[in-house]
Amino acid sequence: MKLEKYLLLNLKKLFLIVGAFILAVLLHNLIYALFYDYFTRTGGDEPVFFIIAVIIIPLYFLVSVGYTIFHHVRKKVKKKK
Repeated sequence: MKLEKYLLLNLKKLFLIVGAFILAVLLHNLIYALFYDYFTRTGGDEPVFFIIAVIIIPLYFLVSVGYTIFHHVRKKVKKKK
C-alpha cells in the first residue's frame, strides 16, 4: 500500500523529518538575512520556509504518528483473530 511507504514512521524517516525542519528554519533565516533590506522596506518576511517549518512538517509528523499507531494496532488485532 502506498500509504505505508509515505506515512509509516521508522528511525530513518524520523531523522529526515528533524533534518527537514532544521533545514527549513535555516533557509528561512538565511533568506531573511540575505534580503533584510528588502523585507524592512516592504515590511514583510519570508513566509515559504517559515510555513514549511511551522505548519507542514509538524502536521506531517502528527499524521505519520497517528497512521503508525493505527497500523500497529490493526496489525495486532489481525494477529489475535
